[in-house]
Amino acid sequence: MSVTPADPGLAPDIDPAWLPDEALRAVGSRRVRVDGEGPLADTVRAEAAYACERFGGRIVGPGDRPDLLLRLADDSLGGEGGEGGEGGGSGGNGEDCPRHPEGFTLHRTLDRTTVTASAAAPAGLLHGYFHVVRLGEAAFTPAPAATHRPALTPRMLDHWDNVDVHPVMGQVERGYAGGSLFWRDGRPRDEPHRIRAYARLLASCGIDALAVNNVNVHATEARLLTDRLDDVAAIADLLRPYGIRTHLSVSCAAPVLLGGQATADPLDPHVRAWWRETADRVYARIPDFGGFVVKADSEGQPGPFAYGRSHADGANLLADALAPHGGIVHWRAFVYDHRQDWRDRTTDRARAAHDHFAPLDGEFRPNAILQVKHGPIDFQTREPVSPVIGAMPRTRIAVELQATQEYTGQQWHVCALAPMWSQVLRFRPHGEDGPGVAGVAAGDGGGRGGGGGLVAVSNAGADPFWTGHPLAQFNLYAFGRLAWQPDADPASLLDEWIELTFTPNRTADPDRLRAGLRHVVGGSWETYEKYTAPLGVGFMVQPGHHYGPSVDGYEYSPWGTYHFADRDGVGVDRSRATGTGYAAQYGKPWSDTYETPDTCPDELLLFFHHVPYGHVLRSGKTVIQHIYDTHFEGVTEAEAARALWASLKDLVSPARHARVTERYEEQVRCAREWRDQVNSYFLRKSGVPDRHGRRIH
Repeated sequence: MSVTPADPGLAPDIDPAWLPDEALRAVGSRRVRVDGEGPLADTVRAEAAYACERFGGRIVGPGDRPDLLLRLADDSLGGEGGEGGEGGGSGGNGEDCPRHPEGFTLHRTLDRTTVTASAAAPAGLLHGYFHVVRLGEAAFTPAPAATHRPALTPRMLDHWDNVDVHPVMGQVERGYAGGSLFWRDGRPRDEPHRIRAYARLLASCGIDALAVNNVNVHATEARLLTDRLDDVAAIADLLRPYGIRTHLSVSCAAPVLLGGQATADPLDPHVRAWWRETADRVYARIPDFGGFVVKADSEGQPGPFAYGRSHADGANLLADALAPHGGIVHWRAFVYDHRQDWRDRTTDRARAAHDHFAPLDGEFRPNAILQVKHGPIDFQTREPVSPVIGAMPRTRIAVELQATQEYTGQQWHVCALAPMWSQVLRFRPHGEDGPGVAGVAAGDGGGRGGGGGLVAVSNAGADPFWTGHPLAQFNLYAFGRLAWQPDADPASLLDEWIELTFTPNRTADPDRLRAGLRHVVGGSWETYEKYTAPLGVGFMVQPGHHYGPSVDGYEYSPWGTYHFADRDGVGVDRSRATGTGYAAQYGKPWSDTYETPDTCPDELLLFFHHVPYGHVLRSGKTVIQHIYDTHFEGVTEAEAARALWASLKDLVSPARHARVTERYEEQVRCAREWRDQVNSYFLRKSGVPDRHGRRIH
């Protein structure tokens, strides 16, 4: 299962996603030189050679003057460089070298474009190359020198892939794009070219780390840490040429399950010795191994609570084992009681992460990262930002997003998540004077050892289109780009993705194609929100698989995901004065903003408050009329998007168009089902008719 980066060309059965050959034309039609040694420089050299072979350019040697020079330079040649993202000119004489891991400097003059990366951090050369690919012809027009660097590190994907097919969860838990890219029938998948192509896609949008197995660690996955380590090493060998570090999800019970220990107590000296020896073995086999991902004391997974220990004790055990090797542990904060009594309104799942973790601030090791879901519940279409993100200034915080669309249409519905993620990353937990969520993840909040970066649950699988729905590829691309540049405009990222994936300038009607794609993708999150759960109330999904509507599906369950609709109103009272007190977990000004219906944003109203159906929103509509109107509007918008996509048939490849057309049929069907079930439910609960007299089933 080994392959070299000598030929980046894709096998015929692999969709190129946002790296079709046509996207390489600007590079491949020129004279290119790559100066530097090492595996990542070799990858860039192979990429450039492939592009030139396709489009008539050529690779030139030291004696020739190239149009594009990609070089590794000694740090002594330049200064610190500039700011992150797209700005931050570094100045200099055209040969500056950024002193930042993964950063690069781009110089664009009349006769040459130069990408310079540090020899001590050659990943910058790879990211610089793909930046030139994104710019296309614009990369070869004069512009001020600029140094680019990622704002967040790591920029990581968590794959929830099972090695064996699990009897309940299947091959990929919450995966909507076919089987695992890495595993099949309990063994490594024998498709190295596909894993390499995946690594190439990830590197091209800025992702630099990946966990290859499920956070719910079953028996076979646990063995990846010991006697199946060679399988992990084989995957790492395929990811490494594109600068992707491999991580493993591990079980807190591993010393008992795998090591024959009598206990997994994190303070037991024998347990600590077992983890140190295990980490030593992992790094002996995979020297650039990234570290461990842990889900503990959550939804049945074992953890330190069994021994009367804290989560800081559990995380620090693994952090200490990894520290000599430069590894990190991602410790997930998704810990809550999933056996609640639905009649007890004082218990609130939303409070759980803050209640468990905020008191532990400052107790985690510098190489322990607390991985916090962006919202307090579970990746709903609309949630407030988790208060944990702003409550632990002495802890490294990673913000966790979900690219796989568990509650946002499961990659049958178009739902571009970049606008939602952008709102999360720009949110300022302590008001305008404090850092945004992206700043906390970058370490601006003062976390020990820096920030924890950005993590997403992967949406990719063995499906020929990678993500099942071809338009869901944008979510993967946008995650990588926002992790690199959190203040990027989602609309601009969509344009980038369109230009790369569909290369409109090579079509008969580029303006119609661009406009059509912007319309069907750009507003899709708002459309999805309209025909599903209203005003931040969340869930209302079919239990278990979480697809399609079931308004009371979880209402009387132990999972803590309630809307409390009755004859008088709907929503959860999370105020300090009369509710669960969740709103008080925020610092000011948000604790005050969320405290009352009069100040709470309408889009989160039912998350924070139980209000009468006649409560008037800022739009002037009542809550019940808002529910009716948005569900009708959402279906209308989905139907219009389906028709617009159909009109693009002559501008899109037949296979891609057919797959999206199939998915739109299901989206429209399901949107109508959501509309009819939600509106019927609330008509019966409230007894209030639709003021427009529309038929509600």
